[in-house]
Amino acid sequence: MYEWDDDWLARTVEEAIDPDLPIVDPHHHLWEREGFLRYVLPDLHADTGAGHRVEKTVFVECAWDYRTDGPATLRPVGETEAVVRLAEVSASHGAEIAGIVGFADLTLGEGVDEVLSAHVEAGRGRFRGIRHATAFDADPRIRRTHTLPTVQLMADPAFRAGVARLPAHGLSFDAWLYHPQVPELTALARAVPECTFVLDHLGGMLGTGPYEGRRAEILEQWHLDMADLATCPNVIVKLGGIGMVVFGLGFESRPEPPSSADLAASWTEPIVATIERFGVDRCMFESNFPVDKMSCSYVVLWNAFKRIADLAGAGEAERAALFHDTATRVYRL
Repeated sequence: MYEWDDDWLARTVEEAIDPDLPIVDPHHHLWEREGFLRYVLPDLHADTGAGHRVEKTVFVECAWDYRTDGPATLRPVGETEAVVRLAEVSASHGAEIAGIVGFADLTLGEGVDEVLSAHVEAGRGRFRGIRHATAFDADPRIRRTHTLPTVQLMADPAFRAGVARLPAHGLSFDAWLYHPQVPELTALARAVPECTFVLDHLGGMLGTGPYEGRRAEILEQWHLDMADLATCPNVIVKLGGIGMVVFGLGFESRPEPPSSADLAASWTEPIVATIERFGVDRCMFESNFPVDKMSCSYVVLWNAFKRIADLAGAGEAERAALFHDTATRVYRL
């Protein structure tokens, strides 16, 4: 499902802009499984070491290397166990995997405590949060994410009870959803104000299936919904996912890969609006690699973010927050 063409990506080559700027990449995956191109630690280090100064990263769950026996609820802990082994050697080879966000079935309600404790123990000081993806759309052309969520999952009392257990374990909640669901996250963030929420991928602006060709309309409603979400002080936003195929901009289908200027031209307006609404202390750039690798290289992606930060008028302190400090604080790296 997630495939990229290294030869195609190599057609657009850029030198890293501002290569000495420290970066924390707060969102990437690792996997080695059937149906996916392999993306493991050496691949991550090849990307993070290609020009930008990426010092630390945060791994985010992707249903990789679960336990194959024992209670089903605890099998996702196997992913944390696998990643922490890589994390403990990562700094000696390149960027350090300093944080881990894993999966736990939050519909267990208060019963999720056992799973959360197991993740924290397995993480050996690196486990920072839970992502139970809720991305759902009623149209069958829009793929439900790997957790197979149901409609209005964030309003489910059992799910909310599970979310409410996260602060007691020192954990945050990463939200992966599609743009029509942003109001559902707003309601959840207000219902559990003691929990820190991190919205992934700018709120998932769909551009395929029934949403194809409707970008102006979608952005108009997205702006309204994000403005309301910004009133929740416990919500942080990841500025990224801009190469995702589901966003419908078609970068992956071009004869030549997009340049950083191309990416910036498509994404400056919504990203700058998000920074203005939430503030730099509640925003962080993310790579979402290797998912976004279907559209662009790692160097080009971070060059685009640096161009957008410039267009946002970000000064030295604001750039530090967007590229490093917010992620370090939120994920306690």
